[in-house]
Amino acid sequence: MTWRIRSRSSQRSHPLPPYPSTTETKLLPAQRARADTSRRYLKNPKKPPKGMALLQLHHLSLHSLPFTPKLHHSRFSTRKSLRFSFSASASTTMAKQVLVPVANGTEPMEAVITIDVLRRSGAEVMVASVEKELRVDACHGVKIVADALVGDCKDTGFDLIALPGGMPGATNFKDCAVLESVVKKQAADGRLYAAVCASPAVALGSWGLLKGLKATCYPSFMEQLSSCATAVESIVQQDGKVVTSRGPGTTMEFSVALVEQLYDKEKADEVSGPLLLRPNHGDEYKVIELNPMEWKCNNIPQILVPIADGSEEMEAVMIIDILRRAKANVVVASVGDNLEILASRKVKLVADMLLDEAAKLSYDLIVLPGGLGGAQAFANSDKLVNMLKKQAESNKPYGAICASPALVLEPHGLLKGKKATAFPAMCNKLSDQSFIDNRVVVDGNLITSRGPGTSMEFALGIVEKFFGRPKALELAKVMLFVH
Repeated sequence: MTWRIRSRSSQRSHPLPPYPSTTETKLLPAQRARADTSRRYLKNPKKPPKGMALLQLHHLSLHSLPFTPKLHHSRFSTRKSLRFSFSASASTTMAKQVLVPVANGTEPMEAVITIDVLRRSGAEVMVASVEKELRVDACHGVKIVADALVGDCKDTGFDLIALPGGMPGATNFKDCAVLESVVKKQAADGRLYAAVCASPAVALGSWGLLKGLKATCYPSFMEQLSSCATAVESIVQQDGKVVTSRGPGTTMEFSVALVEQLYDKEKADEVSGPLLLRPNHGDEYKVIELNPMEWKCNNIPQILVPIADGSEEMEAVMIIDILRRAKANVVVASVGDNLEILASRKVKLVADMLLDEAAKLSYDLIVLPGGLGGAQAFANSDKLVNMLKKQAESNKPYGAICASPALVLEPHGLLKGKKATAFPAMCNKLSDQSFIDNRVVVDGNLITSRGPGTSMEFALGIVEKFFGRPKALELAKVMLFVH
């Protein structure tokens, strides 16, 4: 099955860029172009393809710098309204305004991937809670702090409103009168709106915003969707001003498609290259393993996932979410003075405890997400480094992804005698670069991986080591990551 984005034209006040005006179109050439761009980037990250140089330089640096929020009037109306503007941007064009609502029960991978990818494009993304408080308790125990309440955004004009899925998150969206009003106005004004997983059927469909349109959603909601739209089984479906997608495993493609609709194909290619997307969606993932050993635990794996200011939120959330889906006991610990951290693309996450408290426990695995700021914080934490060293000395599993293998494990001797990989631009810091081109590498009790687009494979590789490949593939299929 190839990744298909199906498009059907309709009368538009503002024509969308690149999709042809045909009833059904494969995005195979565009997907191939993005895959080729990623492959050229992987082969020579020091000389990225045209259009990617800026983003390659900023993937781990610019976006990790603090942004300065500003409040000012919307350019979309004469009414006073709330907008966030960030002082740094990866784009020289006028930033697009995007609303991503979140709720109790939202699927955290879908929310965070959408926010992260859109912010990489230079879009100004407002994360708005439909609850009474800014903090929402997303699925799988992930806690997200929004930028604003949805009521604060009701008079703001947005170029795009994108709804993540998850249950009961999608139901909470449906029941939020303010959000319903905002999205209905978005549709009436002829602006982009989008949803993934349960939300196309549960929210958009219930609001009557998919009538006469083709749409897709999570498989178990397809029957409900068919009562309010023309239901199709596309990975990503675009019809007029609406973009829909299926689930966690399709959200990265969904988000890149939104970048293309907001800007153009060149911007989408620029963003997607450093993400390290898979060339063919749905293919069974592969893990390269050397020196195989059994990863032992007492019934339920006890896993520590440290996070810090500047951690890459997609990587952190995918690791936490997937391992908890597998029924591992995951402790999220803040390497700092506060439970709340500001991740690399300004997503605010709340840890379960501080590292000082987490250090009192023992773990079957310690696994580090990436992100430049987060990796530097990990490397500077004597307590965390000592925990990692004790883990390695005890021949117990540990792992890292993206910048963390190069900035944390390598300098502290935790890659000595090991094969590993890392984010392409960081691989020159590894003393042994013989396996850097692999997406996930397991060497005995060590597991490493490359970046956001390899995070699901990385987390599934961990599931495989503790629970077996059948369990990992079962999860991958539930998330629609593999066929």
